[in-house]
Amino acid sequence: MSSRSSSATTMRRVSLRNLAAHKVRLVLTVLAVVLGTAFIAGSLMFTSSLQKTFDTLTESTTRGIDVVVSAPPSSTALPLDLADGLEDVPGVDRVTVSDEVTVVVATAGADGTQETLQTGGAPAFAMPWYAPDAAVGPDTTIVDGAAPQGPGEVVVNSTAAEEHGLSVGEELTVVDTAGSHPVTVSGIYDIDIDGGGFLGLMMDEPAFVDTFTDGATTGGFSLAAASGTGADALADEVGTYLAAEHPELGDVEVKTGEQVAADQAAEIDQALSFVNYFLIAFGLIALVVGTFIIANTFSMIVAQRMREFALLRSLGVASGQLTVSVVFEAVVVGIVGSLLGVLAGVGLTQAIYAVIGATGAGLPNAGVQVTVGSVLLPLVLGVLVTVVSAWAPARRAGAVRPVEAMRSGDQSSSSPLRGRTIAGAVVLAVGVIAAVVGVLLDGASTGPRASLVGVGALAVILGTFLVSPALSVPVVRGIGAVVGAPFGQVGRLAATNSGRNPRRTATTAFALTLGVALVACIGMLGASMKASISGFIGDSVTSDYVLAGPSNGAFPVPQSALDAVRDVDGVADAAGFGFLPVTVGGYSGGTGVIDGDPTVSGGLVGTAGDVTLDAPGVVADEDVAASEGWDVGDVLPLTVRMPDGPEREVGEVTLQGTYEPNELFGAHLVSWSALEPLASQLGAGASPNLYAVFVDGDGSVSTDTLRDRLEDATADQIVVQVMTPEEYAGQQAVLVDQMLNVLYALLALAVVVAVLGIINTLALNVIERRQEIGMLRAVGTLRGQVRRMITLEAVQISLYGALLGVVVGLGLGWAFLQVLAAEGLSETAVPWGQVVGMVVASGVVGVVAAAWPAVKASRVRPLEAIAD
Repeated sequence: MSSRSSSATTMRRVSLRNLAAHKVRLVLTVLAVVLGTAFIAGSLMFTSSLQKTFDTLTESTTRGIDVVVSAPPSSTALPLDLADGLEDVPGVDRVTVSDEVTVVVATAGADGTQETLQTGGAPAFAMPWYAPDAAVGPDTTIVDGAAPQGPGEVVVNSTAAEEHGLSVGEELTVVDTAGSHPVTVSGIYDIDIDGGGFLGLMMDEPAFVDTFTDGATTGGFSLAAASGTGADALADEVGTYLAAEHPELGDVEVKTGEQVAADQAAEIDQALSFVNYFLIAFGLIALVVGTFIIANTFSMIVAQRMREFALLRSLGVASGQLTVSVVFEAVVVGIVGSLLGVLAGVGLTQAIYAVIGATGAGLPNAGVQVTVGSVLLPLVLGVLVTVVSAWAPARRAGAVRPVEAMRSGDQSSSSPLRGRTIAGAVVLAVGVIAAVVGVLLDGASTGPRASLVGVGALAVILGTFLVSPALSVPVVRGIGAVVGAPFGQVGRLAATNSGRNPRRTATTAFALTLGVALVACIGMLGASMKASISGFIGDSVTSDYVLAGPSNGAFPVPQSALDAVRDVDGVADAAGFGFLPVTVGGYSGGTGVIDGDPTVSGGLVGTAGDVTLDAPGVVADEDVAASEGWDVGDVLPLTVRMPDGPEREVGEVTLQGTYEPNELFGAHLVSWSALEPLASQLGAGASPNLYAVFVDGDGSVSTDTLRDRLEDATADQIVVQVMTPEEYAGQQAVLVDQMLNVLYALLALAVVVAVLGIINTLALNVIERRQEIGMLRAVGTLRGQVRRMITLEAVQISLYGALLGVVVGLGLGWAFLQVLAAEGLSETAVPWGQVVGMVVASGVVGVVAAAWPAVKASRVRPLEAIAD
C-alpha cells in the first residue's frame, strides 16, 4: 500500500512539474475554461446583485404605506370618490391616490425646438404630490423651489434634475396618451429611493387628476394607519367596509404594504430567472465550444508526450497511473481556470453595471453579490467539462505500449476514421430526417414540430462533428489549393500540412463551426422576421403617411395628435389603430380598435357589408366570421377579461362587414365609437391606446408639403413621428435588429473561444513540428515563408470551419422557419451579405490567430530543432 501511495505521489509530482514546465500551453488551455465559467459566474452574480437592488427598491417604495387598495382583476380602475369612504374607515389616518402615468418629457432646445429627455430605458412618469403631513409612502422633501400648485406646475426628482440639467422655472412639455401638457418646474425634491435614471414628475393631486386621468377613476389608493392600529388589522377593516358598502366594485384587492412588497419581489424573481437562464445558456455554449478546444489540446499534449509516457511505462508505471496523471492535470487546469473565471465574473458584473450606467439607465448599485452558488456552479462545471474533455486523451495515454510509443510522430494522425465516419453519417441522417419530418407535419401544432426540429438539430450537430474529419480531407485540400495558389510551393505545403491530421483539423475547426452555425441560424431568423414585417406592412399599409410613437409603438400616439391631423389642410381622412383587452362574440383572438375609417390604411379590402365603420360596430376577418358562424348584421356580445380575473360582458356590437385576411388588423376591428362609452370599464381612460395613425391626402398638395404640414401640426406632440409606410416598416425592423445585436454580442463569446482554440492548436502544432520546421529552415526556407505557411494553415482551418457552420446554420434556420411560418413568419430570407461577411471574417480570424504561432515557428533554430 505504501509503495502504491508513493507511486501515486510521484506521478502527481510529475504531472505538476509538467504543467509548470509548459507555461504557455497551460495558459492557453486555462483560457478556454476561464471564458465559459466567467460568463456563467458573471450572470449569476449580476442577477444576484439585481435581486438585492430590487429588494431594496421594493422595500423603499412601500415604506410608510400600511395598506394598498387596488382595482379588482376584472377592471383597472376604482372611483375617485371612494377615497372619502376609505377615510371614514376606523383606523385610517390618511388616504392618497397611488396612480403613476407613463409620460415622455421634453424641454426647449437652444434653437427653440423640443428636445426629448432620454432616460435610457428607465421610467418617466407623473404622479400626484401631497404635502408632507398628508402624504402616504416614502418621504419627499423639497430641496429647491416650492411645491407645485395647479395644472401648470410640477416638481422633479433631484437626480433627474441633475442628470438633465433642469432647474426651477424650466418650461417642459409632458406628453401622455391623451396629449401634450406644458408645465413649469416649480421645485426639486429628494426621495430616499432616488436613483437608477428614472424621471419622476409630481403635480398636486387635483391638478394631476384633471390632467392625467379621466377625472372619475384611479388605479388605487395608499392608506396610512392611525396610531395604535396595525397594518393587518387595518386591511381587515378596509376589506370588511368594501364588501359591505361597495359590493358593486367586485373583488377589490386589499393588501398590506409588506404583502405588496413581497408580490413585487416575487415578480422580479420570475423576471430575473429568465434573464439568468438566458445568460447561463450562452455561458454553456461557450463551455461546449471550449470542450472541443480542451479535448483537442489534451490530445495534442498526449501525442507530444508519447516518448515521455513510454519511458515511464518502461520504468514500471502502470497504464492506469498514466491515465490518472493526465486526468489529474485536467483537474488542476479545471480548478485554476474556473477560479480565474469566477474572478473574471466579478469584473464582468462590474462591466455590465458600467455599461448600464453609461446608457443613463443606471441602477442603484448594491455592489457585486458573490453567492455560494455563483462560485460553486462555475467551479463544478469548469472542472467537469475539463475532465470530460481530457478523458479520451487520458485513456489513449494509458493504452500506450512502451515499444510503439518510442516511435516518433503523432500516432493519432494515422488512426482510421471509418467507424467514426459511419456512425456520424447515421446520426446526421437521423437528424436530417427528424428535422424534415418536423417541417412536413403541417397539420400539427407549432410546439411539437419545433421540438422535433430541435432534436434533429442536436443530431445534425453531433453527426457533423463525427463526420467532420473525413469531410475535412477533400474540403480542406480544395480550400488550400485555392487559398495557397498565389503563394506557390509554400501554399501547397500549407495545404498538405492542414490535411495531414484530419482529426485535429476537424476538432479545431468545429469550435468555429458551432459559433458560425448559431450566428447563421439566428441571422436567417432575423432576416426572415424583417422580411415578414416588411411584407405584411407593405400589403396592409398603403396610406400616404403613418404616424407612430417612439420605441416601435411602445408609447402610444396621443389622441390629441389624431385630432390635430384631421384638421390639417390637405388631409382627406385619418384613422387611429390600437388594441384593447376585449373579446367579441367569444372569439379568443385579440381585438383591434380603430378610431376612424380602417380603409384609410389602404390595405383593408372588404368582402361583405360595410367595412368603413361609419356607425358604431365591428368588422371581422371573413375566415374568422365563417368559422364562428357570424353573419353581417349579427349582434355580438362584447366582453372583457383582465389578468387573473373573470370574463364579464360589458355591452354588444353589431357586425357591420367582413374583410379579406389582414395580418396587421387581425381577427376583427371594433370602432372606438362603440367602445368609448365603456372606456372606464376597459381601463382605456379617456382615449384609446393608438399605436399607429394612417393618413391620406386629398391630392390638393404634394406629398412633401403634406408631410411638412403633418409635422408642424404634431410638433408639440413630441412623441409623434411622421413616416411613409416604407419608413414605418423599417422602424418595426429596428426592434428585430436590437434583439439580434444582443444575441450576436453573446454569441461573440463562442467565436472568441474558437479563436483561442485555433491559436492553441497552432501553437502546440508548432511545438510538435519543431524538427520539421528546423529541416525546412535548414534547406533554405526563409522565415517569412515559414510565417506564411503557418498563417495559410490557420486560414484554411478557419474557412473550413466557417463554411461548414454556414451550411449547418442555414439548413437548421430554414427548418425552424418552415415550422414558424404558421406564427406569422411567412417570408424566408437568407442574409447573404452577413453570410459572406462571416466567411471573410473567418479568414481574417485565421490570420489573427496565426500571428503569434507563425512568429514562434519562424524563430526556430534549424540545428537545435534537428538535434531534438
